[in-house]
Amino acid sequence: MMSRTRKLAAATAVAMLAIPAAAQAHVTLQPNTAPAGAFMVLDVRVPTERDNASTAKVDVQFPNGFAAASYQAVPGWRVQVIKKKLSKPVQTDDGPITEGISRMVWTRTSSRGGIKPGQFQDFPISVQIPGKAGDKLTFKALQTYSNGEVVRWIGAPGSDEPAPQVTVTAAAKPAAAKGVRSQSVGGSIVDSTSTPPSKPAVEVGSSSGIVGIALGAFGVLLVGGLFTTVLRRRRSSAAAA
Repeated sequence: MMSRTRKLAAATAVAMLAIPAAAQAHVTLQPNTAPAGAFMVLDVRVPTERDNASTAKVDVQFPNGFAAASYQAVPGWRVQVIKKKLSKPVQTDDGPITEGISRMVWTRTSSRGGIKPGQFQDFPISVQIPGKAGDKLTFKALQTYSNGEVVRWIGAPGSDEPAPQVTVTAAAKPAAAKGVRSQSVGGSIVDSTSTPPSKPAVEVGSSSGIVGIALGAFGVLLVGGLFTTVLRRRRSSAAAA
């Protein structure tokens, strides 16, 4: 009796551990939060949930607002970028943009390739995040397996097959300048809160400094010569006496 109870408890524990793993084995975008207006890389993360088939194709539908997007090449996969006409052109310095990104489709290049059971693959895309803080960007996705099965990741959050989402956060504020107003001191730029470098007593680099040094050296030599002459005269007088 005790043995059967222990076996039942062990089986329950294993099942409980498997629930979070299954819940996480969805097509997602990483990270799932992004600042409004930011240029960044999002990874379309695709795990294979089947034990008897590989993922052969991934079709991701973009929400409105993505005027452009680029992708990183992934070995063993080809990419098709499908565009659509924008309802409202986006004005840029180079002129209006009238087309936006509709879908990106990744297809394996070999029947032996794809995402094997127990594996996952990231497909990086570079985009500018549209919208404002609080918006939910929903990327509906279709995952096609090598056996022909299609999993439609288009449901609401919390459903069995939820669509990947990215939550837009507040736009990143530009970093405030840490330095206080700068000023020029002796040819060097220092902060006004810094202690200015002390000025040398003699500016060797200036013409007046060079002349001063030269006159000082001449004076030392002159006094030394007079002292030597007087000393010789006294010695001569003492010898004559």
